[in-house]
Amino acid sequence: MASEDFYELLGVPRGASPEELKKAYRKLAVKYHPDKNPGDKEAEEQFKKVSEAYEILKDPEKRRRYDQFGPDAFRGGGGGAAVDPFDLFRDVFGGGGGGGGGFGGIFEEFFGGSSSQGQEAGGARGSDLRVSVEISLKQAAEGVDREIKYRRYGTCGPCDGSGAASGSGKVMCPTCGGIGQVASNQGFISIRRTCPKCSGSGVTIENPCGTCGGEGRVREPATVKVSIPKGVDDGTRLCSRGRGDAGLMSGPAADLYVFVQVKDHELFERDGDDLFHELALPFTLATLGGSMDVPTLNGKVSLKIPAGTQSGRTFRLRDKGMPNLRSSGRIGDLYARITIHVPKKLTKKQRELLVDFAKSCGDKDADVDEGIIDKAKRFFEGED
Repeated sequence: MASEDFYELLGVPRGASPEELKKAYRKLAVKYHPDKNPGDKEAEEQFKKVSEAYEILKDPEKRRRYDQFGPDAFRGGGGGAAVDPFDLFRDVFGGGGGGGGGFGGIFEEFFGGSSSQGQEAGGARGSDLRVSVEISLKQAAEGVDREIKYRRYGTCGPCDGSGAASGSGKVMCPTCGGIGQVASNQGFISIRRTCPKCSGSGVTIENPCGTCGGEGRVREPATVKVSIPKGVDDGTRLCSRGRGDAGLMSGPAADLYVFVQVKDHELFERDGDDLFHELALPFTLATLGGSMDVPTLNGKVSLKIPAGTQSGRTFRLRDKGMPNLRSSGRIGDLYARITIHVPKKLTKKQRELLVDFAKSCGDKDADVDEGIIDKAKRFFEGED
């Protein structure tokens, strides 16, 4: 505990109001902050002193004891836990001590740029991970649960993520003074970069854990069960919060992103929620009419074929497509596009009947075998 008069350190009278105390500390904290005075030990020491003084005087009970007994009231452990001047700085300047990363907008106004995430309650956040999972079109329509195995950085067990060996702890990084960044001047330009000593965390380990080497995390296999919802399309991205890499030294875990790949289907093409199918009709059925089974993802359905159906005609089967990912009650349609199937080989009897049919239609060349099948094909495909 500093022996100087706390009121004199802050430059305020003994009857100063809480707002006057805060205003005075704000001014001095900016003046002596290590980030503004890199390598200046005197400024760093003064920063700690004014922070200690403000820590006592901002608390009404501690201030009363100080006014009555002076600094002696807080010697020998009577003042409670040691003061972290950077916590005080964040409190006054509205910074994110609880995980927001940095000292806040006022820090940026005075020092230029945002501060490091090293001042968070823990260390730096882990890295997001990406994995892919392949499913069928039917699974995409019905939804499916998949178990995914991957590798990630998980929390170190022996040190419980702290990175410190048993009985050891964290200390303020001597290189950056707990800021997590170091500055270098090149002429009139000041360049800030992540502190190489603490990797931006603002702290270092006195005695690193032998298992993780002080990182607080180790590489390990992991398994996650992912529920893939109905209606997902190829390229859909799902997020599993907190299943990415664990952060350094108890830092928050990142997220796992699962990218869904939907395999091509041999019968259907997909366009959004709708499905398309090429339905091959025998030319006799297309001519005479009737019914034809059409495949869907949930089995076959019967489709009525009008007589004289031409190749290229499309029939719409409502609600036989894909469910909508964002609307549980919405289902797409199945479109069946007609193609006429012409047999490549005919029996003698079939050929005779087809020739008779051609003659009845007025085909002058019907007595010539060559080209009859091709003519019939063109007729049923609507080319004549």
